[in-house]
Amino acid sequence: MIASLKNKETYIHYFQTLKYSLYCITHPLDGFWDLTHEKRGSIAAANTILILTLLARILKLQYTSFIFNKVYWPKINIFLYLASVLFPLALWCVGNWGLTTLFDGKGRLSQVYMATCYGMTPYPLIQFPLIIFSNMVTVDEAEFYSVMSAASLVWAAMLILAAMSQIHEYKMSKTLLFTVATGFAMLVMIFILLLFFSMISQGIAYFISLGKEILFRM
Repeated sequence: MIASLKNKETYIHYFQTLKYSLYCITHPLDGFWDLTHEKRGSIAAANTILILTLLARILKLQYTSFIFNKVYWPKINIFLYLASVLFPLALWCVGNWGLTTLFDGKGRLSQVYMATCYGMTPYPLIQFPLIIFSNMVTVDEAEFYSVMSAASLVWAAMLILAAMSQIHEYKMSKTLLFTVATGFAMLVMIFILLLFFSMISQGIAYFISLGKEILFRM
C-alpha cells in the first residue's frame, strides 16, 4: 500500500514537472528561476522533452510532405541524425558547466541539462502540428510553414538563453558573453576529440601493420 502511494506520488510529480514546461515557455524568467531554485522541474521530464524532440525530428523526416522536405533515404543514417542533436547537447552541457567557475556561474551540470531540455519545448510543440499541416497545404502556402518551423528554433534558442541567465544568475549581457564562450569551448572539445580519435586510429593502424609485417616474416 505504501509502495503504491509512493508510485502514485512519483507519477503525479512527474506530470506536474512536465506540465511546468508550458509555464517556462510563456514565463521564461520566472519559470526557469523556479525550475531550479524552487525545484519545479525534474530530470525525468527533461528526458521526456528530449525524447519528444528526437521523435519530432524522425517523424519530420518520414511524414513531412515532400514539398517541404525532400529526403533521399539511402543517404540517411538515423543514428547519425539523432547524434546531430545529442552530441551538441552533450558538448553544450559539459562546456557550459565547465565554464561556470571562470564566469562565477551558480548552475550545476544537472541543472544545465534540465534547463536546456526544458528550453527545447517549443520545438516538438510546433513541429508535430507542422508535420500534419505540411500534408494539407500547397506550395503557395509554404512560406507560413517555413516561418513557423524557423520560429520553433528561434523560440527554443531564446528560452535556452533565458534559462542560462536564471540558473547561473547572470544579466543578459553576461549571458550572451557566456554563450559565446561556451560555443568556443565546444569547438575546443571537438578539436580534442578529433585529435584523440585520430591518434587512436593511427595507433591501431600501426599495430595492424606491425602484426602483418611479423606474420609476413614468419
